[in-house]
Amino acid sequence: MIEDENILRYDRMVETALRGVVKASIREIISYHDEHGAMPGEHHFYITFLTDYPGVKIPDYLRERYPGEMTIVLQYQFTDLTVNDERMTVELSFNNKPELLEIPLAAISIFADPSVNFALQFQPVGDAAEDADLSILDELDDDGPDDDGNGGGSSKGSGEVVSLDNFRKK
Repeated sequence: MIEDENILRYDRMVETALRGVVKASIREIISYHDEHGAMPGEHHFYITFLTDYPGVKIPDYLRERYPGEMTIVLQYQFTDLTVNDERMTVELSFNNKPELLEIPLAAISIFADPSVNFALQFQPVGDAAEDADLSILDELDDDGPDDDGNGGGSSKGSGEVVSLDNFRKK
């Protein structure tokens, strides 16, 4: 009997499942936001993605300003949020100019909801792993205000960052 170590790729299964959490979270927010015009409670999402990932569609000036990686915040002012099995789209304002961003779910490197101390970190692919800015995760421990004056991470409950490195072949 030939043994193939790659038959059960648990690392890929876990990553797929966790990206499903991101997709399900966005879907819940779409439904709630459509009905109420806001995010529920204090929930807000930090979504960091690789700007040079295939299929990422953002304006050239944003790609130049954020080479490699960019973080967006979904909290108060966003429109046209959609998600499917492959990608999410959202319209955000940059310098009072609305821009539609199209982000493949596979391009997301960090998904966080600081209001409940929840974050997922996905291993960036290739050279992006060295350049990844994971400082956004530090805000989960911050009880102080965000840059926009809103409350930062909460001390309620305990958050856990799940790194897929724990499941990858070394």
